Formats: sequence, C-alpha cells, structure tokens
Amino acid sequence: MEHPLDSQSSLEAPAVRRVGALRPFAWLWMGARDLAFRPGVSFGIGAVVAVVGLILMAATWQATYLAPALLGGFLLVAPFVAMPLYALSRQREQSAAPDTTQAFRAWQGNADSIALFGLVLALAYLAWERLAAIVFALFFTEQVQQVPHLPPALLLSGQPATLVLAFLAVGATVAALVFAFGVVSVPSLMDRPVDVITAALTSLRCCARNPGAMLLWAALIATLTALGFATFMLGLIVTFPWLAHASWHAYREMVGT
Repeated sequence: MEHPLDSQSSLEAPAVRRVGALRPFAWLWMGARDLAFRPGVSFGIGAVVAVVGLILMAATWQATYLAPALLGGFLLVAPFVAMPLYALSRQREQSAAPDTTQAFRAWQGNADSIALFGLVLALAYLAWERLAAIVFALFFTEQVQQVPHLPPALLLSGQPATLVLAFLAVGATVAALVFAFGVVSVPSLMDRPVDVITAALTSLRCCARNPGAMLLWAALIATLTALGFATFMLGLIVTFPWLAHASWHAYREMVGT
C-alpha cells in the first residue's frame, strides 16, 4: 500500500470526510484493540505519563495558582508523547509487524513541521498560564498556598461561583481553540508531509464538517482524562494510550488523501 509520504505534496490540502455523530465510540473500540498490538509499549508510555502527572500534582499541591497552568501544559504536550502510539496503530492498520524502534522515530519524517507545531502549542500554553494567573489574581489578594486550602479560600472570597465560572470560561475557550486546530494535527503531521498551517486548517475543517462527532469526542477525551486524574494519575496508564490509539482512528476516518 502506497504511503502518503511517498505521494502527497506538502501543499495539497487533504480531503475531509463526514462521519457519523456516534463514531467516537467506534474509535474507542478500535483503540482498545490496538492496546494489544504492543501492550508493553502502550502501557509503558501510559505509566510514564502517569508518573509525570503525579510529579505535576505534587508540585501544584504546594502552589495552587500553578495548578491550571501545569494541567494545561500536561494536556498540550500529550499529542506529542502519543506519537509512538499513533505509529503503532498505523503499523497494525497496515498489517505490519510491530516495530517499536520505528514507532519512536515516527516524528523524523516531518520533524521541522512537528517542531513548529510544538512551538505554537507552547505559545498557547504560555497564554493560558498568564490568563489563569490573571483570573486567579482578580479574586485573591493573597496567595493560596495549597490545594486543600482552596475551597475555604473560595468561600471566604465571597465570589466562589464567579471565580469558577471565570476559570471555566477562559479554560473552555482556550481548550476549544486548541482542540479545533489540533484534534488531528499531530497524527496528520506524523503521517503526511504537510505543513503546520495545512494540518491545523485540516483539523478545523474536521470539526466544522463533523460538529456532532467532534463534540462527543471532546467530551469523551475530557471524561477519560478526568478519570485518570481522579485516580491520582494511575488511570492514565490505561486511558492515555487508549485515547492515543483511538485518536489515530479518528484521524484516519476523517482525513482522506
């Protein structure tokens, strides 16, 4: 089977397909099957992500104002950490023998564009960190030192609902933009010789063409990620590689040649 890297110009915008609103459940099913392709690698990457998440949790436990920023940064780097998992799903799709070494080198085919997209996400992360700090500072004149002290501080501020709504509004706006421009960008950059703008616009077109499926997919990602956080990151050992493999299938179904 001819690979896109061999035949597609980086200037060509790939076609975007319409999918059913409930297809994200099928992506999760296919992602679950991919977990068995190289389970050691999949769950190993999930374990690394869980350990990093625990470190970030420990850091934010002593500095509440950093929690939104570090959490946002964690979510923004996730697609790059997931690239070997995308590559393993591609190998399984092509009925190839699992090649872990090649999977970890998958980024090399389009390294410059992938690095540039990483820079764009880093700028988005910095913007989110500053916005989170500003929102937090608007409600607290003194720093809340630890996460357990946050609920009492919210009540004493007299505006707990307002602060929560402000955080939700700002966070949702940033998350929606990152999701819209990035939902299939990293798999696309890894799989095709496209530039960052083409990948981001393709991702946006996927969202515009499939609003129902993309809303459901975003909700499933948020729910499974939240479950991972709720288990003190241990759930990420499973949910992170599961979502990564499923994301590959989301990309393959929505983005054509």
